[in-house]
Amino acid sequence: MPAAPPSRSPSPRTRLLAAFPSVLAVLAASCGAPAPAEPPTAGGTVIEDNCGTAVSVDRPPRRAVSLNQSTTEIMLSLGLADRMVGTATWTDPVDPDLAEANATVPRLSDDTPSFESVLDTEPDIVLGAYNAIFTDERVASRERFAELGVPTYLSPSNCLPEEAPLAEPVELEDIYGEVRDIAALFGVPERGRALVAGLRERVRTAKESVAGPRSPEDISVLFWFARTESPYVAGATGSPALMTRTLGVRNAYDDVRSMWPQVSWEDVLARNPTLLVAGDLTRDGEGDSLAAKLDFLRGDPAVAQLDAVRAERWMPMTGTELNVSLRTVDGIESLAAKLVELDRS
Repeated sequence: MPAAPPSRSPSPRTRLLAAFPSVLAVLAASCGAPAPAEPPTAGGTVIEDNCGTAVSVDRPPRRAVSLNQSTTEIMLSLGLADRMVGTATWTDPVDPDLAEANATVPRLSDDTPSFESVLDTEPDIVLGAYNAIFTDERVASRERFAELGVPTYLSPSNCLPEEAPLAEPVELEDIYGEVRDIAALFGVPERGRALVAGLRERVRTAKESVAGPRSPEDISVLFWFARTESPYVAGATGSPALMTRTLGVRNAYDDVRSMWPQVSWEDVLARNPTLLVAGDLTRDGEGDSLAAKLDFLRGDPAVAQLDAVRAERWMPMTGTELNVSLRTVDGIESLAAKLVELDRS
């Protein structure tokens, strides 16, 4: 994987804790600090419908495997590092606030782990963020885990394959609900409620920072995830669309119902977005990094004519922010800051 991006200033989560010391104890888990004093409940939990599958645990799991970074960061934010026996499929460096806790958890693979390596940890639950991770082409189906008596949990915002059009867009409540689900399964519901309260406060502050008379039609935002030829951009149903709806601006592809449609640059030129958000991905594919994207924007004669390119109106986001996760809230905050900057200029 490419080198990690440079260190950043204290995160909004850290600043929130400093600003509200009265809630420090209950929010400590959300920044990688030692878990709060709340003991886990002893009983079992049942989630009746998790992407069409019931998830049942007789007692709070003690040996969890998280197959994706987003579910890993939820668990670490809930102070559950001591319940984890493996993580996998990392797309970015871990949130700096969670690095200390994450260092105590074995990493099975930077990419997709084998079914056998997951089973070798003797898990009592396996969590994944994407429909594809629970397929035999990746790790294994949820049915195969169930045959071995291992319950699985799939992020509710990704029940369907990524390319599938969604009837309804992902909402912040879907992210909050996932946090509460995982907290309930692990017997720490109060930690879940505290983490959600902190996320809500951060979103409220970001929305207030961009409040004003601007119409959503004034600014359109193109989120470019990957590839320079026929790029993957954000449609109307995923994390970037959630960011734009929250902040009252327009997603350039709000008429496409899949999360990540593949489009032509001719169509991008016709839409001529106000702002480009370029995915800064740590994987090694063509056009994945921010540097590769900027080289293409400046070097392609046609694409260089976009108003946003000529005015250098662009900003980076990590892959974890661009996919539905806790870091969607980070994306909301960074997009809000950029919109404020544009207003001032």
